[in-house]
Amino acid sequence: MDGVRAPAPYSVCVFCASSDGAEPIFLEAAKVLGRSIAGRGWHLVYGGAEVGLMGAMADAALAAGGAVTGVIPRSLVDREIAHRGLTQLIEVNSMHERKAEMARRADAFLVLPGGLGTLDELCEILTWAQLGIHEKPIVLINIAGYWDAFLGMLDRAVAAGFLRSGHRALSRVAPDVNAACDAVERIWSR
Repeated sequence: MDGVRAPAPYSVCVFCASSDGAEPIFLEAAKVLGRSIAGRGWHLVYGGAEVGLMGAMADAALAAGGAVTGVIPRSLVDREIAHRGLTQLIEVNSMHERKAEMARRADAFLVLPGGLGTLDELCEILTWAQLGIHEKPIVLINIAGYWDAFLGMLDRAVAAGFLRSGHRALSRVAPDVNAACDAVERIWSR
């Protein structure tokens, strides 16, 4: 089982959208997160795309002097959305391999707004934590209340007897990027 605390430098995996979203606050949060990760000396691991929140976050981290590793399926590289300016770009065969490789390289997970792909990554990493496959921090960055409905669904699952309250607590929530990064640092310092 993977432990909570990792040796420095830490690697943080971020799940987020490959689109910009309808509200500028989401894109700005991605840029702030990229700068914050680099500024804290952390290594950014993400899905490897040059588009959307993903690309904006990676560009901001790189511009701030950070190290960035992207993990992308070959089928998406072929569509020319791979970010070619990263510190490291890892090509894998499938989405399953992508998630496993990002998880293997991560000491924590931060989750910005996103669509089905982001939900898939989030639910899988929460399930792995529930099953004891890892004990790494998972923090949802609840920009503009984006994750409120998801969190409500988890609460409903607890009330209906499908999710234990201890497993519900695996989803930590922060209102903004800095609070999310601070939460991860507090967990690592334990």
